[in-house]
Amino acid sequence: MEFYDVVNARRTIRDFKDEPIDMEAIKRIIAAGMKAPTNDHMRDWHFVVVNDKAVVRKLINKIPKKVSDKRLEFIIKSWKLEDECQQKSYYDAIPKQYQMLLNAGCVIIPVFKQEWDLLQPKDLSALNRFASIWCCIENIFLAATAENYGYTLRIPLGNEQEYVKSVLNFPDEYIMPCYIGIGKIAEDAVYPEQKAYVLDDRIHMNGWK
Repeated sequence: MEFYDVVNARRTIRDFKDEPIDMEAIKRIIAAGMKAPTNDHMRDWHFVVVNDKAVVRKLINKIPKKVSDKRLEFIIKSWKLEDECQQKSYYDAIPKQYQMLLNAGCVIIPVFKQEWDLLQPKDLSALNRFASIWCCIENIFLAATAENYGYTLRIPLGNEQEYVKSVLNFPDEYIMPCYIGIGKIAEDAVYPEQKAYVLDDRIHMNGWK
């Protein structure tokens, strides 16, 4: 796929065929992630790849398997999701958090070393490593798209990060920014509507005008 075709095709997918995927493709996808810019030139990123379903089930055990309609409505309201397009995306996404990772061909846990408290940074520079890992993750999303796979992600909530660390045994000084699921896209997969915008309204030449 040409670069702009990949960018335009990229979508977060939450419906997968429950089938294995080629680990050589996963290596290429992670290699693309490692090409991302990094704040200190060291690329101190590691990736735990889980394709054993028993380990995946243990890994995602803290994620709710089902979300009631009442709970879903509460979340939408408490998060103040008022835009209709945004609401549709979350109504689809929230109930699928467990199943999307279970059905993915593999789950990747990226980790990066963080020296300072991520939630209480002394300045923006203290977040450089966090910013860099997300550049890496975006490359992974684009590479998965180029390989004709779907991807999904979940940001860990509550004590999920500590639990995942206990399952996978990665070092204490490393932080997990998200779960990434990669897999074959189901035939009936839902493609969330993208929020419409006018590009010229978002570009401000030589100042905010």
